[in-house]
Amino acid sequence: MALRPIRLLGDPVLRTKAQVVTTFDKELRTLVKDLTETMQDAPGAGLAAPQIGVGLRVFTYEVEGVVGHLVNPVLHFPHDEQMDGPEGCLSLPGLTFDCVRMAEVIAHGQNEYGDPITVQGRDRLARCVQHETDHLDGVLFIDKLDPATKKAALEALRDAEWANEPAPVIKASPHPLFGRA
Repeated sequence: MALRPIRLLGDPVLRTKAQVVTTFDKELRTLVKDLTETMQDAPGAGLAAPQIGVGLRVFTYEVEGVVGHLVNPVLHFPHDEQMDGPEGCLSLPGLTFDCVRMAEVIAHGQNEYGDPITVQGRDRLARCVQHETDHLDGVLFIDKLDPATKKAALEALRDAEWANEPAPVIKASPHPLFGRA
């Protein structure tokens, strides 16, 4: 297990749709452990693989004392009830804005071994699962804000201390990752 650097807004990996996981092996289990450890160290309620530079459909979460992960999530919404509330992101540190989300979600996917699992949640867990799944689609929560709030968010982003720092140099491995070149 290792703590991994969290990618910040501006890194192209955050705007790229992640690939479906097809290989459930030791490397994937290591990724899940690294995601969990990095999320807990940050600390955050969730962390998606693209946020640490890995373009695979995997995320971890810790909400109300429950730690879990989901691979290849597909979301379903049992009703049209929505909720509005504060949301932040480890890739946009220190910024929180009210964001409308569905109040309940049912997420189908797999665990780190490829076994089918379902995560069902309301309120904070529903928000987290939707937020992290958005990361897997290259979508950030600021994309979901109403126009006035999005304008305020963009202004806050321009003033964020971390936004004007040079991007870290990330060395890519010449070795395949999860069977990909």
